[in-house]
Amino acid sequence: MKRIKVGDLMTDEVVSVVPVTSFKEVAKLLAQHNISGLPVLDDEDRVVGIVSESDLLNRQAARHLVKGDVPDAATGTAFSSGAEFTAAEVMSTPAVTVHAHETAPDAARLMMRSGVERLPVVDDEDRLVGIVTRRDLLRLFLRPDAEIRRRLVEDVLVDTMGLSADVVTVHAVDGVVTVEGQLESQNQIAILTCLAEQVDGVVAVVSHVSAPMDGPVPTSSQWNACADYVASRNPTA
Repeated sequence: MKRIKVGDLMTDEVVSVVPVTSFKEVAKLLAQHNISGLPVLDDEDRVVGIVSESDLLNRQAARHLVKGDVPDAATGTAFSSGAEFTAAEVMSTPAVTVHAHETAPDAARLMMRSGVERLPVVDDEDRLVGIVTRRDLLRLFLRPDAEIRRRLVEDVLVDTMGLSADVVTVHAVDGVVTVEGQLESQNQIAILTCLAEQVDGVVAVVSHVSAPMDGPVPTSSQWNACADYVASRNPTA
């Protein structure tokens, strides 16, 4: 089945820094571009870490606690600017990255497992080619209902299951797909539901499809498509 890839959603113009970029310059770039984090690159454009607003704030908080850099009315001591720190000292490493050919749902699961809001997109040599954020991935659920229906009919019914485009009736409203009609077996219903859930932009699938209990057995390729889907939903299984 055709899936939306990270490369389809990523931004290829990425604000980045190098390890020796100062704390102050990193903070300036974050504010200037209204972003919450950026990748740190080595001299070959490989991602060596990520520096975020949280990294900057945590470093400053830790420094104040250790060195006692607190304002003092008597001495005139002020907060340190933190400008002496570099991106290499503040960044989170190793960076969690993704490849452009990976699917958008895979990227979303990686974000959730890692607790990050953005993923640098790298090539096969780990060089930066773009960045994808949670907001980018949410665009999947803005996919028009007509496009969702077309993909379900063409990719699921025709290409994957080998059925005719009108074997069942397919409706899509606000990402909720409703399928009505009759198939040849209960197993076909299970596979149709399973594969429909994979279509990018689908929020839920409601099946009103019936079939005899003793119909023909689906092909191995159809079962494999569902098995791949189940594995992707349970990556640690």
